[in-house]
Amino acid sequence: MPFTLYPAIDLKAGQVVRLKRGDMAQATVYAEDPAAQARSFQDQGFTWVHVVDLDGAFAGKPANAEAVSAILAATGLPVQLGGGIRSMATAEAWLAAGVARIILGSVAVKDPGFVRDACRAFPGRVALGIDAKGGMVATEGWADVSDIPALDLARRFEDAGAAAIIFTDIERDGMLGGVNVAATRALAGAVRVPVVASGGVAGVADLTALRAAPEGIAGSILGRALYDGRLSAPEALAATL
Repeated sequence: MPFTLYPAIDLKAGQVVRLKRGDMAQATVYAEDPAAQARSFQDQGFTWVHVVDLDGAFAGKPANAEAVSAILAATGLPVQLGGGIRSMATAEAWLAAGVARIILGSVAVKDPGFVRDACRAFPGRVALGIDAKGGMVATEGWADVSDIPALDLARRFEDAGAAAIIFTDIERDGMLGGVNVAATRALAGAVRVPVVASGGVAGVADLTALRAAPEGIAGSILGRALYDGRLSAPEALAATL
């Protein structure tokens, strides 16, 4: 199975930031120009960009549309976008604007019918975002933790036709403590949908462990380690070969 890297551009008030454990009060600003950041990722050799509208995730509707549009205009790379996509109209608008794949997260708990409808309407262009804290699904920009195990939610949508599941361990996100390989492997082994790891990647060793998993993990989101220089683009890309 191909292993794809997704450098992340998390948007807060139009700026590129990284959070710690999803806490909006712990936002580190890394760039003022999201479009320039996307171009930089393209120049470094990455083949996708992962974009999250953090404000939109909390508001339940797009909040950084201008920045996302600038990213789309700045690069030819496919963009996957999450945060605040809670209706078919919003999904259609972003896909028509050039987003390659939308990520549906909180709405999978709140409105599972919409997720199924979107997967049918846009085959290959919808990913399911499962964010977990202590193994339980978190929603609303990670502000609320449900009583639904992440594995159960993944199984509920296994037959929906999602292109991928993006699995984030919130407690590791932005902490540079290492990705949760065990939980990601468990999820990848439990469902047929390709699983992409997110949260805590600190270096090449994490990518090597994910890449080597016999369950066939499909890729990884890269965040703070890339921005802090703990992981270089050449190192990261070499680990996927």
